[in-house]
Amino acid sequence: MRVGRRFVAERTLGFTESVIREMTRLASLHGAINLAQGYPDFAAPDEIKEAAVAAIRADLNQYAITWGARELREALSDAYRDRYAMAVDPETMVTVTCGATEAMIASLLAIVDPEDEVIVFEPFYENYGPDATLCGARPVFVPLRPPDFTFDRDQLAAAFSPRTKAIVVNTPNNPTGRVFTPDELEAIAALCRRHDVIAVTDEIYEHIVYQGRHVPIATLTDMAERTITISGFSKTFSVTGWRVGTIVAPPELTGAIRKVHDFLTVGAPAPLQQACAVGLRLGPDYYTRLAAEYRMRRDRLYRGLEAGGFRPRLPEGAYYLLCDVSHLGFDDDVVFARWLVERVGVAGVPGSAFFSRPELGRGLIRFTFCKQPETLDAAAARLAEVPRIAHQM
Repeated sequence: MRVGRRFVAERTLGFTESVIREMTRLASLHGAINLAQGYPDFAAPDEIKEAAVAAIRADLNQYAITWGARELREALSDAYRDRYAMAVDPETMVTVTCGATEAMIASLLAIVDPEDEVIVFEPFYENYGPDATLCGARPVFVPLRPPDFTFDRDQLAAAFSPRTKAIVVNTPNNPTGRVFTPDELEAIAALCRRHDVIAVTDEIYEHIVYQGRHVPIATLTDMAERTITISGFSKTFSVTGWRVGTIVAPPELTGAIRKVHDFLTVGAPAPLQQACAVGLRLGPDYYTRLAAEYRMRRDRLYRGLEAGGFRPRLPEGAYYLLCDVSHLGFDDDVVFARWLVERVGVAGVPGSAFFSRPELGRGLIRFTFCKQPETLDAAAARLAEVPRIAHQM
């Protein structure tokens, strides 16, 4: 029997597979430098690699506690206390997941009912819209306006309705690199308090900040009780393949989140949780060095993109450069991104992947700079040829 479209669930029809991962496959096919997917091409810290090996050799290879190994939950509780003065009970407020990606869908499934509304700033990391849809909710998009990618407060206020259950806040932001200011976060928090809405925050880039400072929205007045804080270790320790994420939430929400997490994935990899607990004890010098090294990479690729005729926005955080390419002669960002892979040998992500409607991102492309300096230099040399190659077309 041929299985046709009528057998496919309606909720899967409104979005595609990941464009970011598709661009990685194209980069591999054409031998291009991959500045599309945000995974480092350099080594993780020796301390956590050795800790992972030690955990495996100690036979910590069976299921951890479903909601996370005790050592990791306690280390995370200590980290939130020391960095942000947050009171996080490791027994009732922490859930360890298979990456921040699972953390987001588990959190939304735990709090959102069909026909609820979830506010999402756009451009957004490509999972947020589909995640809301998979929960049966209606995503309501609020634009971050270029060139600074700030939001209009009246427009945000108008997006709240009696059906609003949650707002997704990503800071430092992917793909724009914005770090929301304390004043912006307070504006969001005030609306959450007024409308009895939960803030679901993706803070995976919390330690990669170049300008301003990272402020968890849970630390604002009366927000701890209505915030789900998502983070993880992929970006901080350069271990994107380990898939260890975290959720901090008030106990009543944590109970629901843990149930969903249990039936989604059971638990995150046990020996890698032990290694991440070691990573959390590395001390403040590690995080200072991390941000400084990423600043160097950011500035290096920024200069290369400018030389290639791109118009990059200098990010305040995270490790992406979002570029305006509307002047380069391509009307379609997807066509341009494929051309870059095939003719120039560099992969980026077409801007439309980060918007609810493709036309909103047609003039944009995103590159990542979580790469070794020599990788960035090689990519910059190829991108510098873009005006010449495009002129020959």
